[in-house]
Amino acid sequence: MIRYAKPTTVDEALALLGGGAWRILAGGTDFYPAQGSKPFRDNVLDINGLTALRGIAETGSHWIIGARTTWTDIIRHPLPPAFDALKQAAREVGSPQIQNVASVAGNLCNASPAADGVPGLLVLDAEVELRSATATRHLPLSAFILGNRRTALRPGEMLTAIHVPKPAGTSAFVKLGARRYLVISIAMVAVRLVAENGTVAQAAVAVGSCSAVARRLAGVEAALRGLPLDAGLVAAVRSAPMAELQPIADVRGSAEYRLDAVREIVARAALEAAGKPTDDKVAA
Repeated sequence: MIRYAKPTTVDEALALLGGGAWRILAGGTDFYPAQGSKPFRDNVLDINGLTALRGIAETGSHWIIGARTTWTDIIRHPLPPAFDALKQAAREVGSPQIQNVASVAGNLCNASPAADGVPGLLVLDAEVELRSATATRHLPLSAFILGNRRTALRPGEMLTAIHVPKPAGTSAFVKLGARRYLVISIAMVAVRLVAENGTVAQAAVAVGSCSAVARRLAGVEAALRGLPLDAGLVAAVRSAPMAELQPIADVRGSAEYRLDAVREIVARAALEAAGKPTDDKVAA
């Protein structure tokens, strides 16, 4: 017999998870399309009643994003400029109707290579909070998503929050798609820059849809550090190594096209993060 449960407290949800195998239902924007017309075979744990897991809180050292926080919540919350890339990505997660119910944690746990929210969180050095009935652990986001539809969640665990150390700098997100709205990414990037005396003191660059998981680009970050905040950033991006990327060829674009396109959109995002935006928020 298939079981359905809708707990009202986190402890109740964790107790259920510890007592058997469950498929977690959060916003449902990926859950139901993935199910299609197939009959349910798994127990369903509906966490939409867990009000404690929704919202954004600020501590002395971190911003904490609850697992059930929606993309609309991200867009509307007053966050520092380092979060601008994440806010821009939030506006590209489907339509406003999707953004109103889709959860940040669901975007991560779905573990799609094309998940719009992942690059913006990677450049913020985000960690995930994973809880079971007996323990709590934290993992860097880069260690949580293991591959296409694979995460480091253990049996009995649930992602309960995302922790972001209070970030400095400014950031930007650029997405390449076949059209302006409601499209799966061909490639997408987030860039965060911290400037000191008109030069790049720190750089964080992440790319999605060009490998099995979204990746930080260490070579590009190193190439940007120490440069003035001017058009020279573009030349640095175009010549920097991007060995972390291993794009596939599919109906949306060839591997070669993705690699060429990534350099262009990383350059655009870097210029925008440096305060010199181009006209193209989303490339098409």
